[in-house]
Amino acid sequence: MAQNRKNFLTPGDELIFLPLGGSGEIGMNVNLYGCRGKWVMVDLGMTFADPSLPGVELVLPDLSFIEARRDDLLGIVLTHGHEDHIGAIPYLAADLGVPLYATPFTAGLIRGKLAEEGLEKEVKLHVVPMGGTLTLGDFTFRYAAMAHSIPEGNGLIIDTPFGRVFHTGDWKLDDQPQMGTPSTPDEMRAIGDFGVLAMVGDSTNVFNRNASGSEAGVRDGLLEVVRGRTHGRVVVTTFASNAARLHTLGQVALATGRQVCLVGRSMDRIYKVAKATGYLADFPPPVPFEVAAKLPPEKLLIACTGAQGEPAAALSRIAAGTHPHLKLDRGDCVIYSSKEIPGNELAIGAVQNALATRGVDIVTERQAHVHVSGHPGRPELEAMYGWIRPEIAIPVHGERRHMEAHAKLALAVGVPKAMVPVNGAAIRLAPNGPKVIGHERTGRLVLDGDVILPADGATMNQRRRIMHNGYLSATVVLNGGGKLAARPVIAVQGVPVEEDQKDFIAECAEAAEAAARDGNPRDEEKYAEAIRIAVRRVARDWTGKKPVTDVQVVRV
Repeated sequence: MAQNRKNFLTPGDELIFLPLGGSGEIGMNVNLYGCRGKWVMVDLGMTFADPSLPGVELVLPDLSFIEARRDDLLGIVLTHGHEDHIGAIPYLAADLGVPLYATPFTAGLIRGKLAEEGLEKEVKLHVVPMGGTLTLGDFTFRYAAMAHSIPEGNGLIIDTPFGRVFHTGDWKLDDQPQMGTPSTPDEMRAIGDFGVLAMVGDSTNVFNRNASGSEAGVRDGLLEVVRGRTHGRVVVTTFASNAARLHTLGQVALATGRQVCLVGRSMDRIYKVAKATGYLADFPPPVPFEVAAKLPPEKLLIACTGAQGEPAAALSRIAAGTHPHLKLDRGDCVIYSSKEIPGNELAIGAVQNALATRGVDIVTERQAHVHVSGHPGRPELEAMYGWIRPEIAIPVHGERRHMEAHAKLALAVGVPKAMVPVNGAAIRLAPNGPKVIGHERTGRLVLDGDVILPADGATMNQRRRIMHNGYLSATVVLNGGGKLAARPVIAVQGVPVEEDQKDFIAECAEAAEAAARDGNPRDEEKYAEAIRIAVRRVARDWTGKKPVTDVQVVRV
């Protein structure tokens, strides 16, 4: 933090916006608002790991800034139930020790997550009705229903002593939503009529020149594709959280005389939470695996997880032929009712190649109208700015290129001011904002097994080095006089010497032995380091790689 700003860490008579995640990236959304000594958090999400984090699946935000000020944190307000907005709750919320606030469907998802971790009694969860209001200190929040690809997408109208903020959450415009009742244009205009200081908004689809489209259009597109399949099973893979898409698939199944089988734990969980909170009332009863396996193929529609090529997801196992209950045959069809998230192309391609090898037909949004996004394109952003009319635009929820383009769009449609944040930037919204008044520590944590670690810490750095360069170890045994009691033992993992490994190990052992004879074992640290350098030099000469190399000195 800038050192010349006294007492910033306790916000004074001002309104501050401070993102800890989700600015400069798509995912891991965590946003703080500060006013008169107190903070509130909006969303607590995670993201999925990339190949730079071997052995890791989930990435969490580093909350050290607010953890150090937890006594000043009033609560966590959740906009909706996507993992990039609630996924970090079971790992980090208990340490913050503040209550959570969410609408019924989102609360149902959170409740399940907390129960899985045994935290349902430790973390307080308050259910706020759709359109409801809550007050935390100087902040008053009102939920505004927004169309999105999950039930109960919400924007937040945040009233403060310094003005109103409209935090959009994830949203789109849909004049024919298949689930829920989003706010109307008149309701959006009414928010703007009050006067809005800042709109903190979704940037994901800013490069799309067309509106995202309606779920009703997807229903028609899926119906046309499924009706055209007069034989064979139909599998539709989509994001499990897209309960509106599940509703659509139920309608398509009824219209085409097929029965629905839900495959994947997350798909089943979303279905049960949606039913429990009053959604999917007309969804046909899903059939269990044992019934689905015996149905005539042309009578079955399978809804499953795995649209992004996740190795453990249902579709990946079906494609590999390892799913315990469901098999696909030549002439069956898999419909990708989803968007290909950047970075997942190789994984998705691998699953599609496995399906093609089995003779399965594949339909994506390139071949038919089987998906619409849950985020606003440029026409929708322009319409929203026309309704809300903020003084300041703060783009979030996007990579830097998305947010910069979003800021330019906002200025072009008449917003007086715009500022593109980065994670950790403390932005004074009022008075006299926007102005960056400092930078706080942010970062990424990884869930590695059951342990949370820094993504750039010693463990992950060492694992990356091992992944790229391999591993060597040399064990040197000394007798009581400090002399070699046996030839050094070399172990090799991941070093590219498959054909000549015996010769390579022999040369490494010779190098270790020579270094051991020349060294002074009384200074064990320098002694081991000399052996390590000698062994790694052999590996570099043989392979051009510098493997992670360890030396154990054993005295007998």
